Amino acid sequence: MSDVAGQVEVSRASRVLLAMAAVAVAFAAADTYVVVLALPDMMTGVGVPIDQLQRAAPIVSGFLLGYVAMLPLIGRIADLRGRVPVLVMSLVLFALGSLITTLAYDMPSIVGGRFLQGVGGGGLVPATLALVADLYPVDRRGIPLGVVSAVQEIGSVLGPLFGAAVLAVSDWRAIFAINLAVGLVLAAAIRALAPRASASTGEEPEQRASRPRVPDLVGVLLLLATFAAGAIVFLRPSGLMRDLTWGQLFIPYAGDGRWLTPIGTITVAVLVLLLAWCWFAPRPLLDLRGWVRVLVEADLVGALLLALALGGVILAFATADPKIEVFSPRGRWYLLGAVVAAAAFAWHVRRAANPLVPRGALRRTPAWGALLVSFFVGAALIAALIDIPLFARTTVYPDDQLPAALVLVRFLLALPVGAVAGGYLIRFLSPGVVTAVGMLMAAAGFVLMTRWGLTTLEEPIANVALVVGGLGFGLALAPVNAALLAFTDDDVHGVATAFVVVSRMVGMLIGISALTTIGLRRYYAEQKVVPPVQEVCDGRSRCKEFSDLLRVAGIAQEHAVFWGAAGCAVVAAVLALVLFRGVRVDRVSTREVISTH
Repeated sequence: MSDVAGQVEVSRASRVLLAMAAVAVAFAAADTYVVVLALPDMMTGVGVPIDQLQRAAPIVSGFLLGYVAMLPLIGRIADLRGRVPVLVMSLVLFALGSLITTLAYDMPSIVGGRFLQGVGGGGLVPATLALVADLYPVDRRGIPLGVVSAVQEIGSVLGPLFGAAVLAVSDWRAIFAINLAVGLVLAAAIRALAPRASASTGEEPEQRASRPRVPDLVGVLLLLATFAAGAIVFLRPSGLMRDLTWGQLFIPYAGDGRWLTPIGTITVAVLVLLLAWCWFAPRPLLDLRGWVRVLVEADLVGALLLALALGGVILAFATADPKIEVFSPRGRWYLLGAVVAAAAFAWHVRRAANPLVPRGALRRTPAWGALLVSFFVGAALIAALIDIPLFARTTVYPDDQLPAALVLVRFLLALPVGAVAGGYLIRFLSPGVVTAVGMLMAAAGFVLMTRWGLTTLEEPIANVALVVGGLGFGLALAPVNAALLAFTDDDVHGVATAFVVVSRMVGMLIGISALTTIGLRRYYAEQKVVPPVQEVCDGRSRCKEFSDLLRVAGIAQEHAVFWGAAGCAVVAAVLALVLFRGVRVDRVSTREVISTH
């Protein structure tokens, strides 16, 4: 009787643990979009003029680079170290990045903080998806995967709203201060739940036994000293700076850098002491030596090569102005570097004894097929996320960004509903069929959007395209992850799910650049038939006529993007039917039956 009660208790603890991880995923996803409204204030806060918006690109691309480039390494660590330690460490990194962003005083500091936020936020996704695979058998993973996918997409809705709510009562730094508090609370909650759920989370007994039973007081004191000295460097309190004695701590040895000062030197020295203590102490606050061993075992060299390849792709497309170019002026060099790094990574994987991606990990067709399908899902999805608000600005909301962004909310609210429904449907249908139906619905939504005119968004009929498209994309999320997890081994679930997320993000970057290029060609073709402004605009009514002609050209551009996105969605549907042919996750596979006996 007690054994049964214990099993129920462990099961309940595991479900709560998964719920906490899902909340963390949602909160990190919200942080991806939280800068939408705060970006101008963030620029001003770090000394970047508001009229030099292009200089703010690293604030966005820094988060994206951290989110994508480090995902495979974190996913592999989750396979080796366990899901819970990676969840906790990811939240700690997210909180540390939030702290640095809150205190940031220049572009390097704010970009560094956003990069750490991206690393931490991105690491939550593969660890949580792998946790689902640990806790649920193949035939019961659908709904949990759908819920995780749903909360991830809900974050994209909550992000801008959360940012707007905070900005209404405070400044942009409060956003990241809240992130800091929430990240630490979630890390503590997941860490507290771990002992009761550890039997189901992939954490080894020796890892639990190695935890310090008493607090590392020396480590805590050194950590507090590091944070205190670092805060002084970042904040530079005016009272201390004006003091004749304490003010000498802020006088640079050379130049005007904050770190080339006595207080900067003290901060670095205390940080070095903290790292040394964590390396040599028998039971340190942070098992630094253990984490370094895990990094080496996870193939840090391979991860860095892959990060360089992904970073080159990200920088080539993310730093471009999509209105005038496919990738940035230095994009060719970024892409060349990405190709060289990718070739070096492929060579390394073939020769390494324990590569980042174990040989044969993605050999099954549904496994590598999930990456390909995810790429085209991302290429289509980004068109909705970017061009629906742009269409609203072009037509009914030319002077107000917020209502234009709220149009997208109708699409985004339907998406998590579809995600849960997709997770439920794969209990009865093939993931290939559910994914194909979802992506065909998404394509149908885009086709309906190509019928939108100047005033369509003010009419209820516009909601049909938004809801159908959102539900369609949602339906496709859980089946892709379920097919991947069912056809990869348990010990590579972390790195495999990381590659699905990477494929989707890369698809988004390349998709928006390619689709925007198609749209611009249509725009310029339409603009050729518009008479010069001096021939049309000879009065107020005539100027309005000229403005309407330009808006028609803008609508034609967005229609071309929607047609291109519909094509990507159809490609994803066809690939899902072909590559997931015969895949069923509504029953336990032969491989799993054999592995359990």
